[in-house]
Amino acid sequence: MARSRRSRSRRSRMRHLTVPLVMLLVLVFVVAGTFFALTRFASVQRSGQCTAAGLGTTHEYTTERTANAALISAVAVDRGLPPRAASIALATAYQESKLQNIEHGDRDSQGLFQQRPSQGWGTQAQIMDPVHATNAFYDSLVKLDYASMSVNDAAQKVQRSGYPEAYGDHETEGRIFASALTGQSGANLVCDIAAPDSAASPQSVQDALKDQFPRRTKAGTVSSSLASASSVATSRPDGSSATALVIDTHGDTALGWAVANWSVARAADDGVVQVSYQGRAWQRESHDQEAGTWPSIDGDDADRVVVLVAGG
Repeated sequence: MARSRRSRSRRSRMRHLTVPLVMLLVLVFVVAGTFFALTRFASVQRSGQCTAAGLGTTHEYTTERTANAALISAVAVDRGLPPRAASIALATAYQESKLQNIEHGDRDSQGLFQQRPSQGWGTQAQIMDPVHATNAFYDSLVKLDYASMSVNDAAQKVQRSGYPEAYGDHETEGRIFASALTGQSGANLVCDIAAPDSAASPQSVQDALKDQFPRRTKAGTVSSSLASASSVATSRPDGSSATALVIDTHGDTALGWAVANWSVARAADDGVVQVSYQGRAWQRESHDQEAGTWPSIDGDDADRVVVLVAGG
């Protein structure tokens, strides 16, 4: 009888100890989860978000991923490939690297497309060059009748992945961003990013333009010149100093919108504060714009893409 009372007493003490311990563990998980969520939110806020619309929906990428998506799409435009090629490439790169130029992967896989030097994709340095890696992907893609293939099957034919059905998971966002970044859907891309930390040079935009549209710029299809903001009747909303890069696409409207959306995609890296084309404009610090809704603007150079960069 005494043993039974002692046993009940021990169980009672255990219950009294268990309840506070469970509550403490729950509190720890809640605090940890909140910290993780806030950290992730802060990270997104710092990097910014870009949105493109199409197919009855919208999709968002961080500015890093959007800049890489813009590069992949620019190479397709520069090579004269149809938007479908860019859609396949974007779905592939998202599945392989989340559209990040990473230095690691399965075995010796690296870069945007997780290509392997041992499989003939190029040297390590070449694969880590996004323009080279993207051209290498398209070099393989154009050997296929990809127009008659699904996005997933075309991507798998090039990549030969151990997960052959995974590329189709990213078809919708690939098509949406490819449409915007190849200029098929007009004033589509919107990036919600903070004011630039410091003044940048329009030269960085020019250099990237020549790097990612080399055939177009070399052939004279795209020409650019530097001018003061006042010479193109465009100014920053807050009246601060800026410099404009004026890009003439010689009447090629699709190319014009491709370059305009490409410039927005690079805004976080290049200090771009405004992009205007054909009477429409994206403003960097306007947080209420929606994808596909660049507002009208007066006094811009409607026939040329004007990229306004912070600083004089």
